[in-house]
Amino acid sequence: MSLQTQTHRITVPEIRAHKHAKPVVCLTCYHAHTARLLDQHVDLILVGDSLGMVMHGLENTLGVTLDMMITHAKAVMRGSSHALVTVDMPFGTYEESPQVAFRNAARIIQETGATAVKLEGGTRMAETIKYLTERGIPVIGHIGLTPQMVHVKGGFHTTGRTKEEWPALEADARAVADAGAFAIVLEGMAEPLAAKITAEIAIPTIGIGASAACDGQVLVMEDMLGLNPNPPKFVRQYAQLGPAIEAAVNAYASDVRERRFPGAENVYPMKKAQ
Repeated sequence: MSLQTQTHRITVPEIRAHKHAKPVVCLTCYHAHTARLLDQHVDLILVGDSLGMVMHGLENTLGVTLDMMITHAKAVMRGSSHALVTVDMPFGTYEESPQVAFRNAARIIQETGATAVKLEGGTRMAETIKYLTERGIPVIGHIGLTPQMVHVKGGFHTTGRTKEEWPALEADARAVADAGAFAIVLEGMAEPLAAKITAEIAIPTIGIGASAACDGQVLVMEDMLGLNPNPPKFVRQYAQLGPAIEAAVNAYASDVRERRFPGAENVYPMKKAQ
């Protein structure tokens, strides 16, 4: 009989308890080895549909498929054991009806082992959020700048810059919270509005390009690490791995061209004749 050490993975109630308390630390992640590196330092790992741009070179998130999300989420789950993992539902997998959304969300949970899903939209998605949560699927909402609406909105624009926009966005936040979501992402939102929403709703707000008054923050890991040459203006780059990787590859290429690399005789030495 063997004994296995059980590692505690953060739960939905524990994330919800961050409201007006210790900020939620969240980063995106798409593969196992980086999941291992960040797992003990964050509360929440988001397998974001931003992987379409970061990992696959797409222009936006609209070309991301459910199979792509599931593949990357499986990798992240293999590399993590502590953080709560949530997975973005890609464009076209949840908008049609609550029933379609449930079918696709259930597949994500069953095939990856992740805890929760995230979907974009406020009042228009409240019925779907309620349908999912009542059937055992935890949901994180997402309002403000919603990348899957890029064509409708004509690009990526900060929301809430005028007071006329506020009532609709506040209604979106209330609808998501009332429908049963356990947290909500506020993206690209003017700081006064994000702070007001954070104060008014009962679930944690997780900002990205929003207010420091939010209950937490999420960033795209590659932006934060300096792997994106053109990161959003609000991103603080904590490292410059892009130039470091390029310099390392350049040094490697130089060694190879000058034949400064170990040959097979060094790695696998010949046995001396007896």
